[in-house]
Amino acid sequence: MTLRYPQVLLLLCALTALPSALAADPIKLDTPIGGWRSGAPGGEGENFSQTVNYPASSVNTPPGQANTARISGQIKGTPKNNEPGQLIVNGVSLPLKVDEEGRFDRPFSFPNGSNSVEVRSADGQQRHRTQFLNTTGGATPAKLRVLLTWDSDGTDLDLHLVTPDGAHIWYGDRVAPNGAALDVDVTTGYGPEIFAMPAPIKGQYLVYVNYYGGGYRGDGDEEGDGEPVEQAQQALTTAKVTVITEEGTPSEKMETFVVPMRAVGELTLVKSFSYP
Repeated sequence: MTLRYPQVLLLLCALTALPSALAADPIKLDTPIGGWRSGAPGGEGENFSQTVNYPASSVNTPPGQANTARISGQIKGTPKNNEPGQLIVNGVSLPLKVDEEGRFDRPFSFPNGSNSVEVRSADGQQRHRTQFLNTTGGATPAKLRVLLTWDSDGTDLDLHLVTPDGAHIWYGDRVAPNGAALDVDVTTGYGPEIFAMPAPIKGQYLVYVNYYGGGYRGDGDEEGDGEPVEQAQQALTTAKVTVITEEGTPSEKMETFVVPMRAVGELTLVKSFSYP
């Protein structure tokens, strides 16, 4: 019997799906899901968007946050030791905060184009990966992105960027006239915080990390109210900063820097670099 192309494709799909049908996946990923998704910039339900950039998410994934700006699901059978899982987004490894039932819900601003999301349990034994194509009509892809994560729960580190024209982007001033913006600001541990710029200015950029403190900042709104958080002594936390240029293109370049943050109030210059 000769199989035609559509029959071969259906057979391959059935064989690929067979293991999943025989054994329940220990990791459930509610968002994002694989396939193709599209929508207007600042998609419906997203709490924070930029007219000059692409859809961005607000702090701490509040209830009702659009699925296009979040990563959520559950790692089943997670030990109740508060150990974070691991999240790998487009090749960038991030710690993943999970609750006692293994649930996770993190804000993330996905760039246009192909995106991959992999979730791993704390021990690395359980893994789940999905890939999707993100298309938001009319949005300008960012040519420069900076991601901050850190390795402790209940702490607040802040990402600060100074652009060549002197603009200072941070949680208190999240969108600059030059198009740069802080897409995501997380105050409850691990991160991520994400800076993006669709049309980077030529010149020198300064990347700082500030150890703001522990717990929530003020009332938890996305811009903060400037009130100091509870200044309980925090253990050493390690910040990881990833600088990505020309993301999703053949010219993509990624650099990662690891910096120990020892005390609340500490401000550290992590990287000075020139673009292009």
